[in-house]
Amino acid sequence: MSHGRFKNPVQATLTGILDIFRKQDLRKKLTDDDTLVGKTCLITGANSGLGFGIVTQFAERGAHVIMACRSGIPEAGEKIMALTGSEKVEMMKLDLADLHSIHAFIYQLKERKISIDVLVANAGIAPPKARKTASGMEEMFLVNYLSKNIYINLLLKEGIIKSDFYGTKNSTKEIPRIIYISSDSHRGASAVDYTEFGIYKDYGVKKAMNNYSYYKLVMNTFATELSRRINKNKVDVSINVICPGPVNSNIIRDAPFLLRAVLKLIFSIFFPSPYKAALPVTYMACSKDFEGRTNEYLHMFIPKRMDEKVYNETEGAKLWKASDDVWKKIDPNYEEYDLNQSPYN
Repeated sequence: MSHGRFKNPVQATLTGILDIFRKQDLRKKLTDDDTLVGKTCLITGANSGLGFGIVTQFAERGAHVIMACRSGIPEAGEKIMALTGSEKVEMMKLDLADLHSIHAFIYQLKERKISIDVLVANAGIAPPKARKTASGMEEMFLVNYLSKNIYINLLLKEGIIKSDFYGTKNSTKEIPRIIYISSDSHRGASAVDYTEFGIYKDYGVKKAMNNYSYYKLVMNTFATELSRRINKNKVDVSINVICPGPVNSNIIRDAPFLLRAVLKLIFSIFFPSPYKAALPVTYMACSKDFEGRTNEYLHMFIPKRMDEKVYNETEGAKLWKASDDVWKKIDPNYEEYDLNQSPYN
């Protein structure tokens, strides 16, 4: 049976507090000269928490920012523009629990001929118990793992993120960057359990904690396999993973009331704001230090290796096939979807 690193939220929170005091030598490498002027950046889960902090940072550094989220439209975007003075901020609807929403989102981007230079795959949830989606999948599995791979594959396949591997040649000298927002809690999670992969099962708070870090390990394994496939001969798309460290965000909004109240107090006292927590993500997105680099991992501003299970090539290939099989099973538009004839008008 699959399992994550932490047995309870207190253990996870204490680990987060300790992380704050780690030495971060690369922090000084991010300077005001690192800009995103002329770049189009897509951030998922952008209306609150870490995503909102990332968007603020990117807008301040001159990017055209697309905020992809399921709520907060247009209020969150208007707030970003007021905070930063940037007018290059827009919001688009994307609900990763809804496959229909993913396809509609991809269609709109392609119809507008938008090309993404930097993608931050940030959206994630931490529900206290299992929730079944319309596709029959458990919501955390779908949102925190499978849907990321669906929309990233479609962005690449349809040339919204340019890739020679996918036959959509990049005409610029800049290599597109994909950044997966992960968690260092993936360390110590179990290897992928294929006997339960993509199968709905009820669970409560303890298993929810386990699943959160477990799906981060699964996601990191997939990101590594994606980089391995696309960048076989040269770095075609820069695909990296980062844990921003502890964040004073609203990710615990669905937790039971008492637990939520206690954690919210601890977060507000010890954890950095989303804006500050977004700094290492900004560094990975715009610094020349990450030009042409792929399959790198940062824990805040600390470079390190991920859990060694992530790098297993046999497991990467197995996970790719298992994920593709589930996608094919639950998505009626897996092969038939025609981006030139949208059914979503």
